[in-house]
Amino acid sequence: MNERSVQAGSDSGAQFAVQRDLPDGHADEAAELYWEAFGRKLGLALGPKERGVAFIAAHLNRDRAVAVLNGAQLVGVAGFHHLSRGFVGGELRDLLASYGRIAGVARGALLATLERPRRPGELLMDGIAVHPDHRSKGIGRLLLSEIARAARELGYSTIRIDVVDTNPRARRLYEREGFIATSTYTLPLLRRVMGFGAATTMELQV
Repeated sequence: MNERSVQAGSDSGAQFAVQRDLPDGHADEAAELYWEAFGRKLGLALGPKERGVAFIAAHLNRDRAVAVLNGAQLVGVAGFHHLSRGFVGGELRDLLASYGRIAGVARGALLATLERPRRPGELLMDGIAVHPDHRSKGIGRLLLSEIARAARELGYSTIRIDVVDTNPRARRLYEREGFIATSTYTLPLLRRVMGFGAATTMELQV
C-alpha cells in the first residue's frame, strides 16, 4: 500500500498529520491506544495489560492502518482488513510462544469468538482508537475520511464496522459520518467474560 500524508484541521483549530500506514517507531503507542480503546474486550484473551500491549505491539501489520499524528505523537489510529490480514496480527503459534501452550490455546479460542467474516467488496475495520487527551477534536472524522479513501483506492464499495453495545460514543461517531446500522446480533455468553453482549453492524457505501 502506498503511503500518503495530508494536513487537515480539526474542529479545535489544531493541525494534525493524517498518514496512510502506521509510521515507524509508533508500534508501542498504537498498542497502548488500542488497549485503551479495546482493553475491556481483549483483556481476558490477551491480558494483563502489560503483556497484552506487548503482544499487540509485536504483531501489528503497519500497512493495515491509518494514523493521525500531532507532531511526533500518535494521537489516533484506525485499522482495517485487506487480503486476509488485519492491523492487529498474531497467530496461534504466537500466542503459544507468548503465553504458553495451555493458556495460548485458551486465549486463541477466546479471540476466535471475535472473528468476523468479510463479504466481497467489503472493507472490514478493526476499530478506531483516539488518545484520551485529543478526543472531541475531529480526529475520528479524519481517520474515517482516510479509511474511506483507502477503501476506494483498494477497490472496495462498502466499509463495515461492528460496534459493541458498551461503546455508544463510537456508534454516534459512525452515525455522524454516514454509517447505517444494518443488523444487531447478541452474544450473551460474552457479556460475562468480555464485558459486552451485543454488537451492531454498521456500513458506509463509498
